[in-house]
Amino acid sequence: MPAPVRRKLLFACLSLTALALVLTGTALAGAGRAYPPAGSPNAGGIRDLYWVVLGVTGVIFVIVEGALILFVVRFRNRGRARSAEGPQIRGHTRLELIWTAIPVLILAGIITVVFYKLPGIKDVPAAGAAGPKMTVQVEGRQFYWRYTYPNGAVSINELVVPAQRPIYLVVTAPSFDVIHSWWVPELAGKMDAIPGKTNHTWFEAQSPGIYQGQCAEFCGIEHAMMLTHVRAVPNGEYESWVARQLHVSANIGRMTFEGACAPCHGLQGEGIIGPALKGNATIANPEQLRKLLANGKGKMPPVGNGWTPKELASLTAYLKQEFAGGG
Repeated sequence: MPAPVRRKLLFACLSLTALALVLTGTALAGAGRAYPPAGSPNAGGIRDLYWVVLGVTGVIFVIVEGALILFVVRFRNRGRARSAEGPQIRGHTRLELIWTAIPVLILAGIITVVFYKLPGIKDVPAAGAAGPKMTVQVEGRQFYWRYTYPNGAVSINELVVPAQRPIYLVVTAPSFDVIHSWWVPELAGKMDAIPGKTNHTWFEAQSPGIYQGQCAEFCGIEHAMMLTHVRAVPNGEYESWVARQLHVSANIGRMTFEGACAPCHGLQGEGIIGPALKGNATIANPEQLRKLLANGKGKMPPVGNGWTPKELASLTAYLKQEFAGGG
């Protein structure tokens, strides 16, 4: 093999190795792991499928790339003129049948594992260690997540659930909104929130803790701010929390402001995309504020359309307290 070709081949191999190391380091630094996390049984099924596909494709990659390097070295030019053709090999029925049958068997094996794991990923258990299945309504809105609990309580961006209890999510979006995608990687796969359509997913947090999530569908200019998290707590703590959410409170007003208003108006009301809130005359007029929230205006979407009176009262009281008259 001529020296220039050897140098180019060596450079290509070193470049690919360096790129693989960089990407692996990035993955490990970004998430602390290079594989899907699993804090719920269905997320565990997704992780198992990930390992199966990774293992099969990894073996295929090593075989194919190893054969490629072997052939490059074994059948190199050996001083033959660049314009001269190498030996022509025409047809090999047995080899062609083998390289057709092997991929079919590999795909059949992967499909078998997928169908074996699929019921555990899709089917919702009737009950868990902490109690029966619980249904929560999930609405994706520009640019926040709204959760409605069985007793009618509501929360914004934070979904509080009892640990070790199956949580069945009914995921949708208002007809006037856009498509979003609910995704908490450690608990479940992505599920789209589509206007006019209802989708379903579930999870069961195996232990108390906070599980971070986000909108996985580009939904507008403040899409990056559309974050969420699931807070799994003991069953008794959940019952106390969800009962408190039925009352008008400053906590609900603050939660609603930080989730639905702050992405555009700023956490301090300083104004980002939307106008500044400090000293804004609309804040001091509850009726005008309710109409603005329900109908929107200009670039502002109707973020409060469909809110309960308790949500509106909590938010208007919080805004008036924090920002009316300059804060």
